[in-house]
Amino acid sequence: MRSMVAKMAIGVAITAIGMFGADSSAGTWKFNAAKSKTTAANPIKSQTDVREATPDGGGKVTRTGEMADGTAVNFSYTFQYDGKEYPATGGPFDTIAVKRVDANTTSFEVKKTGGKYHLTGRNVISKDGKTLTQTAKGTDADGKPMTATSVFDKQ
Repeated sequence: MRSMVAKMAIGVAITAIGMFGADSSAGTWKFNAAKSKTTAANPIKSQTDVREATPDGGGKVTRTGEMADGTAVNFSYTFQYDGKEYPATGGPFDTIAVKRVDANTTSFEVKKTGGKYHLTGRNVISKDGKTLTQTAKGTDADGKPMTATSVFDKQ
């Protein structure tokens, strides 16, 4: 009887670790322009994202870089993986909603309240954990349609 209870406890612990394990997106990711493509009028020139898991099970992204026109990029945002909107300040969008699809995939929606900027997309981390591919489509700040496939390499 004791061994059966012990085996069940170990099984539950292993399952919990698998379900609530480390966030596969955590780390520093650098934009790879050579592997990326976009229809945006002002594309990314350089970008580094520092992604962190938060103690409450969500995530935090600190983004720095530069756009093609020389505009500096420097902002951060936090979110939960529950699909609900969370505020973001200092960037092109002011709300973000993220939902976990599986251990290496999330879907997202970002928008500027009262503005034209609105994108939906997915982040997919490669099985080896070295590449993050972000696909997005929607409208830019001017309301023009845009699509992007942005590739990031883990540092």
